[in-house]
Amino acid sequence: MSTTDAPGAVGPYSQALKAGDLLFVSGQLPIDPATGEFNSVNVVEQAEQCLSNLEAIAKAAGTELSNTVKTTVLLTDLGDFIEVNLRLRELFLTSFPARACYEVKALPKGAKVEIEAVISLV
Repeated sequence: MSTTDAPGAVGPYSQALKAGDLLFVSGQLPIDPATGEFNSVNVVEQAEQCLSNLEAIAKAAGTELSNTVKTTVLLTDLGDFIEVNLRLRELFLTSFPARACYEVKALPKGAKVEIEAVISLV
């Protein structure tokens, strides 16, 4: 499944796949779907764009980002964890999803953050 309200896949994979009652959303880069470019060089603003992309895909699948059960956050600098974590805390106010966060050497296109999610469809 896919939507034009989020950036298209930059490789041979889907934006998201439904499997049973779950939506598995591929890692989202901080690409603004309107411009095809990163929205910012700031890691928090990049994370916000990643989340916006996840939200657009969730809505296209008939669910909401608030139904997220698991996220994986990839950062090129784990020193950015606290800032990004604070933004995620603001978003998931009522129920925190399970999460993993890793520092990676590099991300596609030079992004500072990438976020993937598993979202409930029910």
